[in-house]
Amino acid sequence: MIIGIGIDLCRISRIEEIICKFGESFLDRIFAEEEREYADKFTLLPLRSAAYAKRWAAKEACAKALGTGFGKRVVFQDIVVIRDDLGAPSLVLKGGALAVLKEKTPQGKLGKAFLSLTDDEPFAMAQVILEAY
Repeated sequence: MIIGIGIDLCRISRIEEIICKFGESFLDRIFAEEEREYADKFTLLPLRSAAYAKRWAAKEACAKALGTGFGKRVVFQDIVVIRDDLGAPSLVLKGGALAVLKEKTPQGKLGKAFLSLTDDEPFAMAQVILEAY
């Protein structure tokens, strides 16, 4: 049973501009350590910016799927993009994001988040589907 769908599209150059302007303070506030480790493996700025833009889009899409956006209940650090052994992206929800998922999930079922990422200059896009099973 689908309990939420979210999608987000962002310009890669917008994220690149924010990173160049605010640097570490922006990256520390928005991205988890494992997200930063992955994106920072790319030494070329356009590839690094695309990796961060996809993770930004994933967080936005997930917040939309949760129906909360970002604010008091859900913060950026509550939604973490990881990669499995085959390289496929997935989400780890913590804190407020996990609490909201549990609230949206009917009693006796478990909640799961599915993530799809793509980029094609100038855009990065993410789609999140929340399922109760």
